[in-house]
Amino acid sequence: MHQPPRRPRPSTAPRLRAALGRTWRGLAIAGLLTALAPSAASAQALQFRIDEGSTTNAFYQHGPVAAHVLATSGTRPRLLVAFPAGNSGVAVWFAPTTAPVQWTLQSVRPQASGDDPAMHGIVAELELRGGPLTLDKAALGSIRVLRDVQLGQPIPAQVATEAKVAAQSVSWARRRLDDAPGYRVALEITQGRVVSRAGAITLEPARADGTVHLRLLASTGETPLTPLASGQLLNAKAASDARMRNALQFLSYREKFLAGSWRFDTYFGRDTLMSTRLLMPVLQPTAVEAVLGAVLARLSPQGEVAHEEDIGEFAILRHLAGDGTRSDAPIYDYGMIDGDYMLAPVMAAWLVEDPRGQARARVFLAARNDLQHSSNAQALLRNLLHVARNSEAFAAAPTFDHLLALKPGRMTGQWRDSEEGLGRGRYPFDVNVVWMPAALRAIGAFVDSGLLDGVANDAQRQTLRAAAARADAWERQARALFEVRLGATQADAALRGYAQQLGVPAEPALASLAGAGLAFPALSLDADGRAVPVLHSDVGFGLLFGRPDPDTLARDVAAVMRPFPAGLITDVGMVVANPVFADQATWGRLGPQAYHGTVVWAWQQAVMLAGLRRQLARDDLTAPVRAQLQQAQARLQQLIKAAGEVRTSELWSWRWEQGRYRIEPFGAQGAHEDESNAAQLWSTVFLADPGTHE
Repeated sequence: MHQPPRRPRPSTAPRLRAALGRTWRGLAIAGLLTALAPSAASAQALQFRIDEGSTTNAFYQHGPVAAHVLATSGTRPRLLVAFPAGNSGVAVWFAPTTAPVQWTLQSVRPQASGDDPAMHGIVAELELRGGPLTLDKAALGSIRVLRDVQLGQPIPAQVATEAKVAAQSVSWARRRLDDAPGYRVALEITQGRVVSRAGAITLEPARADGTVHLRLLASTGETPLTPLASGQLLNAKAASDARMRNALQFLSYREKFLAGSWRFDTYFGRDTLMSTRLLMPVLQPTAVEAVLGAVLARLSPQGEVAHEEDIGEFAILRHLAGDGTRSDAPIYDYGMIDGDYMLAPVMAAWLVEDPRGQARARVFLAARNDLQHSSNAQALLRNLLHVARNSEAFAAAPTFDHLLALKPGRMTGQWRDSEEGLGRGRYPFDVNVVWMPAALRAIGAFVDSGLLDGVANDAQRQTLRAAAARADAWERQARALFEVRLGATQADAALRGYAQQLGVPAEPALASLAGAGLAFPALSLDADGRAVPVLHSDVGFGLLFGRPDPDTLARDVAAVMRPFPAGLITDVGMVVANPVFADQATWGRLGPQAYHGTVVWAWQQAVMLAGLRRQLARDDLTAPVRAQLQQAQARLQQLIKAAGEVRTSELWSWRWEQGRYRIEPFGAQGAHEDESNAAQLWSTVFLADPGTHE
């Protein structure tokens, strides 16, 4: 899903950290860092656990140490530690077992300072039942490498590390590829024994009860991030949900917010923007501006929003493959397109619409962004002009081939960034029907606010005003191209066939249609402009950032809120895609095992809920439409509460059992494409919605 190696901008990781530090010092001069003064809360370590399926997740954050420990039980045992520092980690995989084994994670504490003060890590005490266990492989370095190895790819030869076996321990250690401090992991057996025989290393019990006690030591030499303490992060309006607060705190740093742990312990543009928008009412102003500044810092020279960053040793691997150097200069991925059009409306929500942001807007925009060699305002202007230029073709000739398409050679370009996420479409609904019109309206808001005065010249302001005037026509004409209409007979047949294929009842879905047909917007258009007839949750973006007419609003909400498989609603939440009206090949590609298939993503429910709340604030809705939205709001809140602790997970799947849908942790079954993050940034956004908590 990543672009081929390209020559990076001339920056280095130390320069990145120093520049971010200078940006923060510039803001401090303006008085923006008052809330980030050291607090008593910072003296206390953050520790919490999340159990998902067969995996115990333990989180630790204090000072320079931040770590996520995973102990996976079952027949595919694994120990893994992820560090936000440098998006790095270590992992030990064991050979599959015939009978399930069980890890008990007893404690996690920081490692004492050793021979290298640059190394920071943890010590975890564990008990194993059901052994013996034979080691399969171990990997140390970038989380990006660990992710690939987890998915079955070989360990790159440059980072392969040989195990060292002692009487009661097995260890792996190496320097980083540029000879900077690297990575270490060791298993010290405190009860049991290490047996090395015929090239195999086995952990065996020494007592009749069959248990092995061991100590896991893991550390990284990557530069630590600076945590935001809870008092520096949230205001008094935030819900008191401890699990969500803990997950958000673990993922929040002055330099950036992390997308999710363990698999995405670094910056992701889209995740940052959407989470910031949804959490905005309960975030401290300096936290909002820290993350918005991080997005601006990573813009391309053309104004594109970076989707992801390659940092630490993964940047070195990319440079070795590209230019042969061992540089750790960050490499930014600009392959996605949705973030480019998401930035302006999120920035406008803070700087133009929110009274707190209004009061701070000019100081924030005037602050120097050293990575951009410009002010924040100049960086933002580049993005606004990029959006304006890209709106011209469709405005001049509103045909499908002038819509915003995925970049050449890619099957991904928005949040559904798995290869099948858009149903093999090329023109995404959300980018064209929601994000571009929202960005154009935000451009108009910035011009009208005067915040660009002295930054944009006369010609640029004229370009921006012309672009803003296109918003309504763009939205109306683009939406028409995504329209899907099905007659009653066609809908009935599809529902019966799909329900039978899934093994779920069709009757509630059929009853919701009451013998009628239906209409809904397609998930995407294919390369020939044909609609990909997949029901989807992206209409929630339109509720949160747009103003659909009442009839369109009622129809979109109805399409989502019908019971699955006529709509998206199940007992375990709102699924993000439903291919019931597509062909049978698409049924298989977007099922409950697919990363962006008939699965529940927590943050998509939050978007829908926030969108419903925004639409209910309108004064032009008829009584029936208002009642429909209120019913949808109540139903979603009920489902979110019922999800319990899984709400902070990235996503979850389902199974039909004993007459109802039941939660299935994503990744718990071998048929699933990947695994879910236990702590996901945009799954903490319910902190801004007290109605989703008991």
